[in-house]
Amino acid sequence: MGVPAFFRWLSRKYPSIIVNCVEEKPKECNGVKIPVDASKPNPNDVEFDNLYLDMNGIIHPCTHPEDKPAPKNEDEMMVAIFEYIDRLFSIVRPRRLLYMAIDGVAPRAKMNQQRSRRFRASKEGMEAAIEKQRVREEILAKGGYLPPEEIKERFDSNCITPGTEFMDNLAKCLRYYIADRLNNDPGWKNLTVILSDASAPGEGEHKIMDYIRRQRAQPNHDPNTHHCLCGADADLIMLGLATHEPNFTIIREEFKPNKPKPCGLCNQFGHDVKDCEGLPREKKGKHDELADSLPCGEGEFIFLRLSVLREYLERELTMASLPFTFDVERSIDDWVFMCFFVGNDFLPHLPSLEIREGAIDRLVNIYKNVVHKTGGYLTESGYVNLQRVQMIMLAVGEVEDSIFKKRKDDEDSFRRRQKEKRKRMKRDQPSFSPGGILTPHALGSRSSPGSQVASNPRQAAYEMRMQNNLSPSVSPNASFTSDGSPSPRGGIKRKVEDSDSEPEPEDNVRLWEAGWKQRYYKNKFDVDAADEKFRRKVVQSYVEGLCWVLRYYYQGCASWKWYYPFHYAPFASDFEGIADMPSDFEKGTKPFKPLEQLMGVFPAASGNFLPPSWRKLMSDPDSSIIDFYPEDFAIDLNGKKYAWQGVALLPFVDERRLRAALEEVYPDLTPEETRRNSLGGDVLFVGKHHPLHDFILELYKTGSTESVNVPPELCHGIQGKFSLDEEAVLPDQIVCSPIPMLKDLTHNAAISINFKDPQFAEDYIFKAVMLPGARKPTPVLKPSDWEKSSNGRQWKPQLGFNRDRRPVHLDPAAFRALGHVMPRGSSGTGVYSNAAPPPATFQGNMYRPLLRGQAQIPKLMSNMRPQDSWRGPPPLFQQQRFDRGVGAEPLLPWNRMLQTQNAAFQPNQYQMLAGPGGYPPRRDDRGGRQGYPREGRKYPLPPPSGRYSWN
Repeated sequence: MGVPAFFRWLSRKYPSIIVNCVEEKPKECNGVKIPVDASKPNPNDVEFDNLYLDMNGIIHPCTHPEDKPAPKNEDEMMVAIFEYIDRLFSIVRPRRLLYMAIDGVAPRAKMNQQRSRRFRASKEGMEAAIEKQRVREEILAKGGYLPPEEIKERFDSNCITPGTEFMDNLAKCLRYYIADRLNNDPGWKNLTVILSDASAPGEGEHKIMDYIRRQRAQPNHDPNTHHCLCGADADLIMLGLATHEPNFTIIREEFKPNKPKPCGLCNQFGHDVKDCEGLPREKKGKHDELADSLPCGEGEFIFLRLSVLREYLERELTMASLPFTFDVERSIDDWVFMCFFVGNDFLPHLPSLEIREGAIDRLVNIYKNVVHKTGGYLTESGYVNLQRVQMIMLAVGEVEDSIFKKRKDDEDSFRRRQKEKRKRMKRDQPSFSPGGILTPHALGSRSSPGSQVASNPRQAAYEMRMQNNLSPSVSPNASFTSDGSPSPRGGIKRKVEDSDSEPEPEDNVRLWEAGWKQRYYKNKFDVDAADEKFRRKVVQSYVEGLCWVLRYYYQGCASWKWYYPFHYAPFASDFEGIADMPSDFEKGTKPFKPLEQLMGVFPAASGNFLPPSWRKLMSDPDSSIIDFYPEDFAIDLNGKKYAWQGVALLPFVDERRLRAALEEVYPDLTPEETRRNSLGGDVLFVGKHHPLHDFILELYKTGSTESVNVPPELCHGIQGKFSLDEEAVLPDQIVCSPIPMLKDLTHNAAISINFKDPQFAEDYIFKAVMLPGARKPTPVLKPSDWEKSSNGRQWKPQLGFNRDRRPVHLDPAAFRALGHVMPRGSSGTGVYSNAAPPPATFQGNMYRPLLRGQAQIPKLMSNMRPQDSWRGPPPLFQQQRFDRGVGAEPLLPWNRMLQTQNAAFQPNQYQMLAGPGGYPPRRDDRGGRQGYPREGRKYPLPPPSGRYSWN
């Protein structure tokens, strides 16, 4: 899930880490879609070796999307997942490995968050359904219009959890998908594919990281492998930095806020269910062809370059006069560790550290001030030096009081501005406006009641009924007292005044007032702040959590059983004496089984995904664990405004009691349920052209049941163990399609086998260093000493992954902007696109403005890529104004690219442009530089024919 607002903060602070993806779209020919050939060079000017897919970030938007109609059934969901993977593959185009990881059983520390999310989703879904039904009945009772209620089975997203039939079916479908692509897609020809489905324990992203760590520890690993990880969780950024791989990129879908959503009742846009009035929809267009519909456009993808983020962090964390040698890798590890204090999936964030308030910047500044006293770094290869962390935390604790007071001042200031804004908007509204059909209204908005008399009589009648139902016998302007009798004074003015201030959630802690620590512990933990023993227990649990999380990121899961047993975090000022706290974890722990995890994270409303006897434990009043499944629970807003930001006060699951209750129902499992309840592993796939194909086929022919080492020379250095797969995809066997709409693979040549990562001793430590032989990418950021060392050369910014990439890509709109500032003739005025069209009586070939080589304007406006020497048109705010001369007719406001019909057309006017080659002298704006080019400078033109590439 990651850290809320972390990506937004990161992309704004370090903007150069983001690069838009260049995506080649599939083409259509006679209604047949032609897929992208991913075997061709990557259009992003970079070649990736490995692509890792955190599949849960793909499964959720494909099964219940927010920006397009949801799939009708499970089969359509699977096809949507296939298409999403195809699209990612065509963008990244990995050459060595595709690793697909689905979330398996999570560590106990993560299960608490999963439990909270699933209980919330169930509660919010029930509340939304009740509210929707209430509004529907109210509208229909008042004579409103609503479309017939569509009865369909609601998709419960809680089924996207290990152990359910949905996840089991997904694994089967992905096996078919991989086999199909290995047989039919040229981009998959020499690819190694690893599928880690939901039966393999561990979160998807951490299974990926564990694979990378173990491969890096092998002697023949390529230290310059270029990794690309797909996922939207913010913690992927920290995980990518923790690998210390020089070439690591994250691809994610660009988030676009405020996407329109239709009302759940009337399916119209512009309002929510609670604001629905049941108005009939107006027909737009003769046949309603212009009616609003849910936009189905595909989202855009972006690359996040961790190599550039490393450059930023190196500059920010570099410190002079240190008492020890500066190591950028250790500094980045410390930065990752400090990010844990503002929130993660396993611990609540400290009350005084909010990422929206610049908490990470505050921690970095304190870190740089205190590091001279600490004598070293905070972490090393995933292990924490608590004595040094204590110095950082106590420094934060010294400013906690001022942080809380400033937060309150900022909130009050924001409320005042919002209140003044509402008053200003209300004051600017006219006190009187004509009624009836003369009532003014905005274009495109709903018509007023008066105008509806002429255009929609049914709506006018509805509004009259609504008015009568509102007050059948009393004037609508009358107000009422508490006992229901009419008030002698009108109450409308008071209501309007009250609406200026929104109700604020009650905050009993009041961190901005003296005594905040005592109130916090009393309200959140129900203990006195003077109870030093309890506070020490909370701090010790939190410190254990910090050590567990860091080790999870750098070494793997330290304990499958550990979890933070409180809903709230302590204060930074409480971190006194933590240097002596133990941070060891129980060794040899095992994860839950899939069905056991379902019992730990599901509410009773999702019990249909469990066996009947197991489901009964959630709802039977006599169940020994019925207290784990409350039908309702409190949500503490904890100083926030919205419920989704609050803390769900759910009881923690007692593992011992849960296992004892399940022992009685284990005999009720069917063979199929027993299979789904077992833990599995990873499966490796290759096609017939892969060097491993014949090696694996020979293993199946021998029928050996022993594990065999993977020959690294046959698969780009990958090491591990092979064992035969009981559900293997084998050559010359029919691969049956689990989806009726897709065909069976009758000529299969792909093959699969079980794969296991290299194993290490339990106390082995993976070194968090950059490997020998690793080459850092060419720096992207402008060096701080560039002006001194460049000998007058100007800095050339890098766009994308390739420093030699052409600096600008002009599309037709850019060429129109270019033409708008090009002077014409000796007068220095005119625009080449402003040439008037020939007279209506003109016969023959139309004249077009000529450029060197007889290149014509329509071709010039095609997809063109200029040379390095071309700087592109100036930004609009830097364009020069050219005097069009005294008496010149103004350009038409609706199209400034056309002159009036009376203007004479001169074919040679563009051959008289100032500047060689027909381009005018202009400002050089690339990289923020100003000034004019030297006299006589050449402006090269594109070739007269062929694909326009200015190289």
